[in-house]
Amino acid sequence: MTPAGSELRRTLGLGDAAVVGLGSMIGAGIFAALAPAAGAAGSGLLLALAGAAVVAYCNALSSARLAARYPASGGTYVYGRERLGEFWGYLAGWSFIVGKTASCAAMALTVGAYVWPEQAHTVAVAAVVALTAVNYGGIQKSAWLTRVIVAVVLAVLASVVVVCLGSGRSDAGRLDIGLSGGAGGVLQAAGLLFFAFAGYARIATLGEEVRDPRRTIPRAIPLALGLTLAVYGCVAVAVLSVLGPVGLGQATAPLADAVRTAGLPGLVPVVRAGAAVAALGSLLALILGVSRTTLAMARDRHLPPALAAVHPRFQVPHRAELAVGAVVAVLAATVDVRGAIGFSSFGVLVYYAVANASAWTLDPSRLSRVVPALGLIGCVVLAFSLPAVSVVVGVGVLAVGVVAYGVRGQQVPR
Repeated sequence: MTPAGSELRRTLGLGDAAVVGLGSMIGAGIFAALAPAAGAAGSGLLLALAGAAVVAYCNALSSARLAARYPASGGTYVYGRERLGEFWGYLAGWSFIVGKTASCAAMALTVGAYVWPEQAHTVAVAAVVALTAVNYGGIQKSAWLTRVIVAVVLAVLASVVVVCLGSGRSDAGRLDIGLSGGAGGVLQAAGLLFFAFAGYARIATLGEEVRDPRRTIPRAIPLALGLTLAVYGCVAVAVLSVLGPVGLGQATAPLADAVRTAGLPGLVPVVRAGAAVAALGSLLALILGVSRTTLAMARDRHLPPALAAVHPRFQVPHRAELAVGAVVAVLAATVDVRGAIGFSSFGVLVYYAVANASAWTLDPSRLSRVVPALGLIGCVVLAFSLPAVSVVVGVGVLAVGVVAYGVRGQQVPR
């Protein structure tokens, strides 16, 4: 039960919920993830993108079914707790909070790297402080800003696609699908690209703030995911047609490099600005989602109960937002978290594995269990196909969470 007086206000409709999902997915990932994914998959990049999309779609359907049944803040933390037991809900919440906190810092540093490379850490901290303040002011302000950011990023990406495909440097022969990176490379690339799809869960974590959640959430999640896949597919084809898999794999700023190669270097600053705005959009939505999962876990005393407070005027989990913002600001000021992207993908895949396992229990019919089964298998395969360092660090951090859960179990009366 939610404590009296701590309920959040339901203000988001279908359009706002879908935009939050778009803002979470169409972010810095598309500007940065294509290069390392191409480096791993080679000519199999489009296969990897399709594989990541299939797993994401299964996860989205499972999340939508669960969100309709349990329209409360917390997402898979709540679903795992209700369907599988307290431990599995806790494990999902722990994976989400730790992994996405690292993602927040990475997105903040991405903003700094594009806006002012020499002062990337300073800009990153400023971005975290500013967006935490926006979230503190209420969910509608966050949804409005996300809508603006999505519009800007889509305009930039559309420009990249038009310039690349319309240039004389575009060659359809570079799109030949093969397995130059091997099956393992394709799977690793799919795991890295999954990072760019993972934002649709943000809609589910906002379940307590969506109007008519049983209808809105199941419609908003597939809508946001489908639009994102269409955008990613167009961008990947356009950039590949200009750079080819080898050139794309070696690019440091793939979309900017593609525009320059296509013969329009004047558009490069626009692409850089678009990347910064995209990272801001991702950071805004990430802070939003992590704070809501923190709220849900604090309500159940897996985190300090003081973090469960809801602001009486703005109707937001203000203490959770401030705590998340403070941790992310410290990381952004002191750590290079680019290597944490792989760990973040590992944590998110564990999170969705719990979601699919939870959805498996909703309906005993074989047909209804096909999608969650595919999603669960896909999450496990992609998680352990990531670079070895990411897997080792991910398993270690999950082990720390399990130990903390066990210690708490001994201290809290049941």
